[in-house]
Amino acid sequence: IILAITLALLMGIMQLLMGVFRLGFLVNFLSKPVISGFTSAAALIIGFNQLSQLMGIPIERSNQLHILLADAMSKLGQIHWLTFAIGVGGIVLIKLVKRYVPKLPAALLVVVFGILLVSGFNLTNYGVKIVGNIPDGFPSFSIPELGSEHLMDLLPVALTLSLIAFMEAISVAKAVEQKHDDYEVDANQELIAIGASNIVGSFFQSYPTTGGFSRTAVNDQAGAKTGVAAIISALIVGLTLLFLTPLFYNLPKAVLASIIMVAVFGLIDFKYPVRLWKKRKDEFILLIFTFLITATIGIKEGILVGVLLSLLMLVYRTTQPHVAVLGKIKDTTFYRNTKRFPEAEEHEDALIIRFDAQLYFGNAAFFKKKMEEALHHKKTRIHHLVISAEAINYIDSSAAHMLRQFIKDRYKEDIDVSICAAIGPVRDILYKSEIIDLIGAQNVFNNVEEAIKHIALDHSHQEAQRLRRIALQTNQK
Repeated sequence: IILAITLALLMGIMQLLMGVFRLGFLVNFLSKPVISGFTSAAALIIGFNQLSQLMGIPIERSNQLHILLADAMSKLGQIHWLTFAIGVGGIVLIKLVKRYVPKLPAALLVVVFGILLVSGFNLTNYGVKIVGNIPDGFPSFSIPELGSEHLMDLLPVALTLSLIAFMEAISVAKAVEQKHDDYEVDANQELIAIGASNIVGSFFQSYPTTGGFSRTAVNDQAGAKTGVAAIISALIVGLTLLFLTPLFYNLPKAVLASIIMVAVFGLIDFKYPVRLWKKRKDEFILLIFTFLITATIGIKEGILVGVLLSLLMLVYRTTQPHVAVLGKIKDTTFYRNTKRFPEAEEHEDALIIRFDAQLYFGNAAFFKKKMEEALHHKKTRIHHLVISAEAINYIDSSAAHMLRQFIKDRYKEDIDVSICAAIGPVRDILYKSEIIDLIGAQNVFNNVEEAIKHIALDHSHQEAQRLRRIALQTNQK
């Protein structure tokens, strides 16, 4: 118990510091498919963990959905039908109130009816399980003991729990945020709040806590809009612990199960996976994989694997970004992807190519390969390569080294290289990397049209020089 309380304190300190130092950006690694897959699986796990109370049969609690379902299916013959009827009745009543009288507190009504039903008909005599005695009063204040012999063992656990607890809280917060247009989650504020609650809680014998799926879902379904709802909840819990615990003695556990099941199943989003299946199958696979890992292995494993897969997908996309050969739309100054715009005409003496990503060590080889392939597939002999850099927002040292060597190789093939539409930070890198010195400042342009006009003027100048040489040709020595 002492170790658990100490763990809560360490975890709270770490989360508070993470919030103060603005480490909430970690939430950016939670993509919507990961959040959807994770919350849906977690909702099913939490919901099906209530089957024991709903059906009145002993089912071992588990974080693995298949184990829960297998245990429940094996004990269907043991269902306590009166308990089951109360639980299903609670679910139906909540849904009806939510649909037809949404302003009424459905969960509170079900609690009141459940208590009255058990009290009025002595249903405990028929095997209906109730909450029973609830310990009253507040936990006493005590200072957690930070023994040096266990502190080093707890630190890595505290760090791991801090991150997982934060990811879980943010996942359910994001799931609720997506249901309301006027909600906005501040990850750093959430870190500070969760950290502070764990620190304060540790002085009152609390174990490590985080934002819960079931409680968040119930709060949202009850119509909570602001942090005042949490204050009211805390006050009511406090008053209940002091004065009202006897009122909940006859509350059926099946009613609590019905409230939690309706709330958490409301977090499951069916439309989003269908939309991904139709339009973005790669992200659909990410969602399903996160869902399956969470449902079959565990909640923390699901969120960690989901984040890892998101990062791997991001890295894969940046290593093989989109590359387009550009052509000019007739009677305009627009240059567009020739595959997307078949009417776009390629320049007869220049290859214009656009690379749609930052240029770094992970895709430098891909850049070189695509450029060389485009040059090789050009039907006519060209003397100019125009690189449209409008979509390149960064070039690292590895990519800069590759680019210098690539340009030198083109010069050996008598191909001039121009760069256009580079943004300021990229131009700074091109200067620092001596790439502009290599190609010459005269070959850096604001847009593709300027580069093509320069090529045309260069051709005119070369043609004029050729004609001048012919005019001056003589046999005299």
